[in-house]
Amino acid sequence: MITGGVGGPSLSVDSKHPTGPARLTVLGRSDGFADHVGSPTVACMSSDGVVVDEAVRAAWDAYRVLERRTSAEERQEAQQRVKAATDSVGRQEVARGTVFLVGVLTGYLIAEPPGGGEKLDPLGDLIPAVIRKLPTFELADPEQVPMATGVLMAAAMGMDTVAWRDGFGEIEPKEAMVHGFVLWLLADLFDSLVDKPGTIDQLMRETFDSMGTAQD
Repeated sequence: MITGGVGGPSLSVDSKHPTGPARLTVLGRSDGFADHVGSPTVACMSSDGVVVDEAVRAAWDAYRVLERRTSAEERQEAQQRVKAATDSVGRQEVARGTVFLVGVLTGYLIAEPPGGGEKLDPLGDLIPAVIRKLPTFELADPEQVPMATGVLMAAAMGMDTVAWRDGFGEIEPKEAMVHGFVLWLLADLFDSLVDKPGTIDQLMRETFDSMGTAQD
């Protein structure tokens, strides 16, 4: 389980390179933020991989644990939910939930840049910007970066990130932690593009609410 708050750096990219449409694999919203999940009883399903909804919720809770703006009380509650989900569905499923969310945010950032700016070039802008920031997390194992990059690449190419990663076997704890850092960086980028901290957290929590898995 990832614990403790991280005050990581803000993430910025050069968005001068437009790119073509990318697969938008997201939780259930009707405003372009969601396409893939039609039923609240099947939380997170892609073309090949299915992730238990509790695991995806826990993966986002792990992001909230990392996020410096999360209050101490909310951080403790999020930690408790992550632990409960890990006990219930297993560490591996929570890790798969993180991989799913990395695909969600990557796909959205590429297809519909928040704030109405130019589309991001995933290979020239988005992925390099994220990977360059990973060493700022002291617990990020450099040996896990190639797999994290692969997940981002899979998302950029419109592939199912969960199914892609499943093809390489179980996700070890060190790798799961790096995927969590990548998720934080993508969320930070989202907020920076709309110039409103906390926007992506609000959107995700509203999504979980609409699916009957409210965060609070």
